[in-house]
Order: sequence, then C-alpha cells, then structure tokens
Amino acid sequence: MNPRHFTLTRVDVVAPCSLRLAYADGEQLLVDLHDTIARHPTLTALADPAVFATAALGEWGASVVWNNDDALELAADNLRARAVEQAGGYSHELIWNWMARHKLTLDNAAEALGLSRRMLAYYRSGAKPVPRTVALALLGWEVEQHKAA
Repeated sequence: MNPRHFTLTRVDVVAPCSLRLAYADGEQLLVDLHDTIARHPTLTALADPAVFATAALGEWGASVVWNNDDALELAADNLRARAVEQAGGYSHELIWNWMARHKLTLDNAAEALGLSRRMLAYYRSGAKPVPRTVALALLGWEVEQHKAA
C-alpha cells in the first residue's frame, strides 16, 4: 500500500534537472536533482536536458521515470524527502537514518526523544512533518551520546 503522501499525481519538468511534484495529499513541491544526478553514475543520462524532459509518472504514482527506462527511476518518497529538505524542512528520512545509525528500535528511539511511539512512527513514516524541535532533539541526543562515550 502506498500512502497518499508518497503517491505522485503529476510531475512537471520546470528546468533542467528540476521537477514540480504533485502528491495525492495535495502537497506540491519543487525538487532540484542536480546533486543527485552528479552523485550517482547510473543517473548521468539525466544530465542531458532532452532525456530529463521525458520525466513521467511511474506505475501507480510511486516514482518518476525517464525515457521509459527502469534504470532511470526515482521513488516518490525519496523525491519528497529531497524536496522537503531543499525547502529547509526535515524529512522522514532524517528519523530513519538516525535510528539506523544508532541501531535504535522505534520504542528505544521514542524513549530517547521523549516522544510517544505513535508520534515518532508518524514522523518516521512521513505521515506527519518532522518538527524542527524533533530534528534538534536528534542532534542533541547524538551530542549527549558522544559525551558519554
């Protein structure tokens, strides 16, 4: 099942390497993929404006594909995370990466942050935006763990 906040309903090329994304929850976001394309050799074809201009919705709105080529496909959830971060927000991937880096379960992570398990699960799933206070709490927790080590 693909949650509405990760289901694309429209994709428009707005500039070379930049997309406007519309999601089923009504959110519209801009994402610049210059850095992503430069970091991943498998995506170098997207640096060609003619190829990038072929951007289209993937099956069930779960991705964006180019040139009908499965090798040139980016997932809708990852695109949303990049767009949120580029707009100055904090994506659900921040929570995932923090938990993985510190080998924390959802219960352990919620306790460490002073959050309910359910609320942390909402943030981690992308169902609710990650507040700045939570992003700062992740950093503060890491500092405290580093001091204790």
